[in-house]
Amino acid sequence: MPDSPYRVVIGLEVHVQLLTKTKLFCGCSTQFGLPPNSATCPVCIGMPGVLPVMNRQAFELALKAALALNCHIAEFTKWDRKNYYYPDLPKNFQISQYDLPFSHDGWLEIETGETKKRIRIIRAHLEEDAGKLMHDEEGQGRESLVDLNRAGTPLLEIVSHPDMASSEEAKAFLEEIRLLLKELDVSDCEMQEGSLRCDANVNIHLPLHNGTLAATPIVEVKNLNSFRAVERAIKYEAQRQYEQFQKDGKKHGEASKATAGWNDAKGVTVIQRRKEEASDYRYFPEPDLVPVEVDDAWLERTRSGLGELPAMQRARLESQYSLSSYDANVLTRQGRKFVRFFERTTELSGDAKAASNWITNQLLRTLNEAEVGLEESAFNDPARLADLIKEVQATGLNMQRAREVFDFMCIEEAITAEQAIAKLGFKVVGDSNQLREMVQRAIAANPKAVADFKKGKTKAADAIKGAIMRETKGMAKMEMVQQLVMEEMDKV
Repeated sequence: MPDSPYRVVIGLEVHVQLLTKTKLFCGCSTQFGLPPNSATCPVCIGMPGVLPVMNRQAFELALKAALALNCHIAEFTKWDRKNYYYPDLPKNFQISQYDLPFSHDGWLEIETGETKKRIRIIRAHLEEDAGKLMHDEEGQGRESLVDLNRAGTPLLEIVSHPDMASSEEAKAFLEEIRLLLKELDVSDCEMQEGSLRCDANVNIHLPLHNGTLAATPIVEVKNLNSFRAVERAIKYEAQRQYEQFQKDGKKHGEASKATAGWNDAKGVTVIQRRKEEASDYRYFPEPDLVPVEVDDAWLERTRSGLGELPAMQRARLESQYSLSSYDANVLTRQGRKFVRFFERTTELSGDAKAASNWITNQLLRTLNEAEVGLEESAFNDPARLADLIKEVQATGLNMQRAREVFDFMCIEEAITAEQAIAKLGFKVVGDSNQLREMVQRAIAANPKAVADFKKGKTKAADAIKGAIMRETKGMAKMEMVQQLVMEEMDKV
């Protein structure tokens, strides 16, 4: 916000549901969409005398994520009880990690436009989720309902430093985490299903007349469940704090931290309560779970299974294939299978730029419109797209006609590019003598364009090129047309 009278300071707490079949401390299913309260047992609903047992897969998935986030891994970590009463937490405490989290002090690099920035991560720790409350949203006074299916599902909480200075950076951080964890099969990160949620800690810094800075109290905006909501909520909350500071002045700085909800329909944050401190939760060690010790062999096994991470992949695509930062980013965001598809298409066609353009523009658009995955499409084999690229290069077919061939090949899935061009009746005009005669006629018929060109208006040549393309019904080799137009215009 270069023109803003304040600077926004943002830290995120990202909650990610891990991709396990069962909950963190019991054998209940984590499947989404089951009938309410059907995936529960005495352990996750907190019946007396029950004992939790740690889900090893959950810990291993969390370990994989923490290593990918460049975190330091603790050799020894324990569990803690975080005590608070809430209707969707029947035990009245949450098993979490407090003073000895299993990982800490990591970082993640983000890109916004052409700018790269490293966001520091305070900690990533494991905890169990609470259930879900469904309130009467119409304000008719009807009862609230509780579904405990989610209670006990394994969560990885990733807590950043307040290193983000705009809602765009916060969105980029969240998108990069989503891409990273999906690629590692740590989580499906489906925000609409609640497996990726975010709390944003927001405040603003304002310069005062005496040269000092004033900082507003931090407001934690809870449970943002879409990228758009993250951006909108942060922008609104920052402006709300600024307007409040203008009214209250110094008194505003005396207020305590607060928790707010986000009303997406109205586009406003609503202060719900003053924020608790750690002491209010009365943390103490969980007596029913043994600590976890992570040795070097375990770490090395996990690290060796990470593979190429998105940031490394982007850098390699740029250097190895001379792709732009934008193109490399688009490919990487589609996932590893798309990158492999691109690399194989490039290998078969010999043209990385053409392969990238066809995939990021035409193929992605077609997949999105048809709402299908790459495996289900007519171009699920990279050899087929490579065949089209080579045929377009060989014939000199312009992009408008080439896209028509692509669309035809989507319908006729068994046909080759050469067969599709023949069936569509596309015959490229590539004879230089024939095209030169057309150019000469077009120049004679467009004296104004010639006069403008002679005055230095090079765009005037487009009128001549357009006439040629109309006469050939778009089937002239554009590179040849451009060359001939320049040659003949210089002669006039």
